Amino acid sequence: MRSKIVAGNWKMNKNLTETETLLAALSAKLPDTEAEVMVAPTYINLTSAVRHLESSPIEVIAQNMHFAESGAYTGEISADMLLNVGIDTVIIGHSERRAYFGETDEILAKKVTAALAKGLRVMFCFGEELEDRKSENHFSVVQSQLKNALFSVDANSWSKIILAYEPVWAIGTGETASPEQAQEMHAFIRKTITEAYDTSIANNVSILYGGSVKPANAVEIFSKPDVDGGLIGGAALNADDFVAIIKAI
Repeated sequence: MRSKIVAGNWKMNKNLTETETLLAALSAKLPDTEAEVMVAPTYINLTSAVRHLESSPIEVIAQNMHFAESGAYTGEISADMLLNVGIDTVIIGHSERRAYFGETDEILAKKVTAALAKGLRVMFCFGEELEDRKSENHFSVVQSQLKNALFSVDANSWSKIILAYEPVWAIGTGETASPEQAQEMHAFIRKTITEAYDTSIANNVSILYGGSVKPANAVEIFSKPDVDGGLIGGAALNADDFVAIIKAI
């Protein structure tokens, strides 16, 4: 049975003091839930966050990692470094990494392979741009992203994979993705995985929605049968908003 998950991607926000304050507020307000709750602070605050949440069910995850084990990669972080500070899950392929840092499907495939080889759980992000949606190429784009980065992994590895669908066109563009559009794409994703692997893998992988989930729309989005939670951006930086989204699932 697939997990329900609410993950907060803090991006390049919150210094150490602000991180500890937000974590304290989340810990104090965390509702009883069967969902997995995750937060992804910036790299330099991961160790502090892990220590701060030692007695909490909230999991600390990383926003990114490099595919190499070590070497001359200034500013990068390896899988072993993450594991050494208590991180078990890493986000790979976020739309901002693709757009701003030129991460291609080929690079992301290397990252996925490296993370899985080290036993890390991968939260793999993907999704179409506005022009893809308007030209009605959104299904083929998503299918290609999944195939190029994930479909070379063996079937057993899928127990370590979480998917996060990001309709990039619905994030900060003024466009709005409906819950029905989210469900349509999530169902297509499961169909695509079924065709590449089998129904069991498709039905057991958690697929999160990453299209500007907020307290006002979370209940409706999470009610869709193929939506297993959310990868939350801005709303994850406010304890009350993030807790409201957790309650919605």
